[in-house]
Amino acid sequence: MCSMTVVAVLLPRFALAVAAGGREALLGRPAALAPEPGREQLVGEVSPAAEAFGIRAGMRMGEALARCPRLVLVSPDPVGVADAWERVLGRLQAIGAAVESDRPGLACFAADGLRRLHGGHLDGTLEATRRALGSSTARVGVGPSRFVALAAAHRARGRRAQVLAAADLAAEPVSLLGLRPATAALPQVLERLGVMTLGDVARLGPTHLSDRFGSAGVAAHAFARGRDEAPLRPRAPGETLEEALELPEAGSGAQLERALHLLVDRLLARRERRGRTVRALAIAARLVEGGTWRERVVFREALADAERMRLALGRRILELPAPAETLRLSVERFGPPDGDQRPLLSDSARRRRARLREAVHQARAAAGPDAALRVLATDPDSRVPERRAVLTPYE
Repeated sequence: MCSMTVVAVLLPRFALAVAAGGREALLGRPAALAPEPGREQLVGEVSPAAEAFGIRAGMRMGEALARCPRLVLVSPDPVGVADAWERVLGRLQAIGAAVESDRPGLACFAADGLRRLHGGHLDGTLEATRRALGSSTARVGVGPSRFVALAAAHRARGRRAQVLAAADLAAEPVSLLGLRPATAALPQVLERLGVMTLGDVARLGPTHLSDRFGSAGVAAHAFARGRDEAPLRPRAPGETLEEALELPEAGSGAQLERALHLLVDRLLARRERRGRTVRALAIAARLVEGGTWRERVVFREALADAERMRLALGRRILELPAPAETLRLSVERFGPPDGDQRPLLSDSARRRRARLREAVHQARAAAGPDAALRVLATDPDSRVPERRAVLTPYE
């Protein structure tokens, strides 16, 4: 396997800093990101002062307040976080990086192909990365794999990049396994068992870890040895296409549905779409009571049908936790050009039945099992109307 140099970029407490209005607001006071409305009551990212009280991300809000009664709960701002992180990724892509990002505040990219663009050596690439980030709190790590680079970024301090080799992971805390989705649930369990470092994990061996934790244990052993076999999956740079609507009154219920219909029509009518289908959308709202709400919707297949889009988005708009003053719809991923000209074709009976089954499935998903029924004649000659026919699920 050919060697690779991976650069990891970490902006600590990114979501909390954006929601609080800047990192200066977090200095010297215990603060934590409040749970999103309608979600489980767990605090999000916490400030350094809150960590001093033993509060950590994912802790139940009641326990966090018991440990620090003067804890400041910051209203989450998922829309602001998504917009701010998109700007950061755009600046990294501007230096030529093909960026992979699983969550706001954390990104990775391969540095080997960028050396000729930035002086022919790694230092030039790292300097360009620091200039693109433009933040003194950003941490940059370098390693031969994604996981090693992430561990280096967590160790980095100040404006100097930290370089780690796979052999340097032995003394690192086992909490670093929480950085990867495959092993996110393991650190707390391992710590309770007395396994405190990645070196301890490596010494356990893949067999014991597999018997206890399954595939997550095998992945943990590979990470502890500095191996991360999953290749980087860079995001495809895309153009921004969005529509927003100010609601004159606190929008809810039927008003939100009408606003959603209007946004879908406007989005599909935009010239920049150029006849392409849409694969994924983000629907966001600014709430009257403060804070924001955002959901990502991935369609089962790329489409440009307004009615089907409204059907899929209508279910998500019902999850809005409070009345909204602004509604926004943005394209996250385009599909291929819309070349399906069904009205010009005489479809076969098989295709018509397939489309009908899909429509029934979507109707039931949106409105319940009784959304599609058929009339079944039971006793047409009966004098009692209720006996002549019954409603039965459409199959």
